[in-house]
Amino acid sequence: MRELHTRYGRDNIGYLWLIAEPLMLGTIISVLHSGSGEHGINPVAFTVTGYCNFIMFRGIVNRAEGSVHNNLPLLYHRMVTVLDITLGRALLEAAGTIAAFTILLTFCVALDYTDPPARPLYLFIGVGYIFWFSFALSMIIAGETHERSFCERLIHPFSYFMIPLSGAFYMVSWIPQPYRDYLLYNPFPHMFEVIRYGVFMDTNLEYVDFGYVNAVCALLTLWGLTAVRTVKSRIHLS
Repeated sequence: MRELHTRYGRDNIGYLWLIAEPLMLGTIISVLHSGSGEHGINPVAFTVTGYCNFIMFRGIVNRAEGSVHNNLPLLYHRMVTVLDITLGRALLEAAGTIAAFTILLTFCVALDYTDPPARPLYLFIGVGYIFWFSFALSMIIAGETHERSFCERLIHPFSYFMIPLSGAFYMVSWIPQPYRDYLLYNPFPHMFEVIRYGVFMDTNLEYVDFGYVNAVCALLTLWGLTAVRTVKSRIHLS
């Protein structure tokens, strides 16, 4: 609640900016990608499923930069930890982007751009994977970039660099070999394939390796938990 009030306050539409911001971004990008459909999938619906969920990744990762420094007063309270701060920010970003994604996908269904999600469980799993992956990275960023200003400057370029590597705007099957195999070393495209399998009927899980995705996310989570635990020793409260 403190983070929500600090970021959006109560002016204008207040807390509704939590949903309005990703909603506007998702709408603009989806309209820009409208046109003739390829591979039997409406381009607007395809972009909504991709970019809206990428916004969650970008928001969680970018907000992790400077999260410790910006919330130092909270650490005077023994009950509050760096993990609490990182998790709070991640949940806030996820809530806004998932709400925006739900609204835009509902509009796509209402406008007959696509059918209702064909496999809702896989849609939830795919979104959950993106949150897990993003949160694990946010813990690493929060812990490793504290008092390292040079590393903080690399976070925003990293999030933009991930756009063409994420699979948010294409399916893995559209990428020719040998580039497809190289791309799949990145767990991100696997997650978007799961989301699209959950939304669109004419898709499959041919290029998804659940074991690999789970292993990468688990290792990143372990690294992140270690980073937020050790950063406490470098925090000096005056």
